[in-house]
Amino acid sequence: MATRVRRNTLTLPAAPLGPDNPLPALCVGQDLHRIETRDAHLPADMARQIDGAPLRSILPTRMRDGYGRTRRPTGLDALVIENDRLRATVLPGLGGRVYSLHHKPTGRELLYRNPVWQPAAFALNGAWFSGGIEWNIGATGHTTLACAPLHAARVPAPDGGEMLRLWEWERLRDLPFQVDLWLPDGSDFLHVGVRIRNPHPHTVPVYWWSNIAVPEDERTRVLAPADEAWHFGYERNLRRVPVPGLDGVDRTYPLRSEHPADYFYEVPDGARRWITSLDADGRGLVQTSTDTLRGRKLFLWGAGRAGRRWQQWLTEPGTGGYAEIQAGLARTQLEQVPLDAGGEFTWLEAYGPLAADAATVHGADWGAARREVAARLEAALPRADVDAAYAAWLPYADQEPKEPLATGSGWGALETVRAGLELPGTPFDAATLGAEQEPWLTLLRTGDLPAGRPVPGPALVGPAWRDLLESAPSGAATDYHLGLAQWHAGDRAQAVRSWERALGHGGAGALPLYCLAVAEAEAGETGRAADRYLQACDEAARAAAEPGQDAREWRAVCSALVREAVPVLLAAGRTDEAARLLAALPQPGPADGRFRLLTAQVLLAQGQPSAAREIFDAGFEIAALREGEEALADTWYAIAERLVAGGGPVTEQVRAEARSRHPLPERYEYRMRPV
Repeated sequence: MATRVRRNTLTLPAAPLGPDNPLPALCVGQDLHRIETRDAHLPADMARQIDGAPLRSILPTRMRDGYGRTRRPTGLDALVIENDRLRATVLPGLGGRVYSLHHKPTGRELLYRNPVWQPAAFALNGAWFSGGIEWNIGATGHTTLACAPLHAARVPAPDGGEMLRLWEWERLRDLPFQVDLWLPDGSDFLHVGVRIRNPHPHTVPVYWWSNIAVPEDERTRVLAPADEAWHFGYERNLRRVPVPGLDGVDRTYPLRSEHPADYFYEVPDGARRWITSLDADGRGLVQTSTDTLRGRKLFLWGAGRAGRRWQQWLTEPGTGGYAEIQAGLARTQLEQVPLDAGGEFTWLEAYGPLAADAATVHGADWGAARREVAARLEAALPRADVDAAYAAWLPYADQEPKEPLATGSGWGALETVRAGLELPGTPFDAATLGAEQEPWLTLLRTGDLPAGRPVPGPALVGPAWRDLLESAPSGAATDYHLGLAQWHAGDRAQAVRSWERALGHGGAGALPLYCLAVAEAEAGETGRAADRYLQACDEAARAAAEPGQDAREWRAVCSALVREAVPVLLAAGRTDEAARLLAALPQPGPADGRFRLLTAQVLLAQGQPSAAREIFDAGFEIAALREGEEALADTWYAIAERLVAGGGPVTEQVRAEARSRHPLPERYEYRMRPV
């Protein structure tokens, strides 16, 4: 039978996503993908695409860090795509993630299917979850849409069946994209057509990686048609290495590596593009595509303590681990590919089961193993059939959806109104415009934002919106948002002037003061940044106490400000003021580990290492711990050094003794680079 699409509900233990962070996301946070050392012989196009499109902030999106780790059974909206061979389960409300791909004849689950839904701080804007197939668009990292709803609808498929279309407006690069999924009659392969369009009159940098989580054990081997790869580790170096291994270690087996790492395979031009993960019996999942999707990658957690701890953090202790096989537009995820004005990128991917001779797959002859997989793939899904399926799909990419199945955001509709866009196949209906878009519709219609002081909420920072804000009458809200757009564009001096103007209009200035504090901190003016943070905290507290105001919203602003202010106050040597801020907050309770860490850091700065250690000994968790963050380990060892040193100096001997006498407990081990 051809594809059928139906609704379903997937019930999982899930932690509520919670509210977005109310502060504007002026910075990109810790840039784990910054290259500090690189191979001297990078290909010219790779070097150009690595250096050509830095992300200055994650505006206009906001950080999503309001979740915890208390899970309860929760029903998640799901869409099921099914033929007589495969059943794919898609979560339209969570980035369109393919949660499960079940092969009916063998009864095998082809993906790593997470038994829980637990947000973790891996996306560019925070909340992300592990498992399945995710569609990453925007900039280097996991998409800001990882936990966001996409539009979804039924459309006709090329073979006469049904196709599931997912689409949305990606806000970091202001690009519409679509993902079409269908199962041809009798096919063992899920077909996925992808289109990214640039409706702007200028070139836009584009990033895309399809990430596939696959089950992992000691006998799992990942194969791709390459003899070399680009290795990128959390030490931030990019270098060419041989495949399958280096120094006698075969890293095509993910658990033979000690530390988390990326391996971007150098697939020769003209070779068929594929990647597969196979188990001890030579069975698993294979992904292939048309040639536009150039890159292939293995991400592995490794067998070290930190990698295992992260896997437990992202799922349930005692469940199996996973690795990720991936496919992208460029050789590496460190690159952005330019898309010309009015242009589009399109390609077709296919996902399905693969069975190969286990002895050959796991043999010492890497070339023979690759040839075995390539032959089995060609028998199961010839390259010519993939190209033919792509050609058959292209005319259907513009088919207008007739039956909506899920609703995404209103940002695409707003851009359609602003620019008068026509985007066949991906309608952004005016009915999706909501409260978040209303102030910006007012700006479009009247040339002015609604009067009032800056309040927590979404921003728009693209060039067209900046032009509108610059033309609008000066006001507290207008100048605040104009500053955000100028900051995003890299015009930091103008942004500061706009935020100062916003303060001059009177009223609560917590948000402009916060922005000025960030600007001072980035300029290295730690003392002045501390002053601004204190002023912002006081202003937010006053706004929270005003009658008629949304006290809960402003309390959230207070809490978010304190989280960012305390480290700056400590850096400025203003320990007592940091302690005052923490003491003034309502007791956050044991679930809020970030405040417990800050409290330990303040106690340490006050010369109370024993009291700081008691906080660690009592135990706490930081639900929104960022990927690669080392604050837990750094604080633990700083406490240990003071305990060992007593009142004396912290020498190298003291540091060594502290690490020997006070090893970091496993529950706080999240360091992703060699230490």
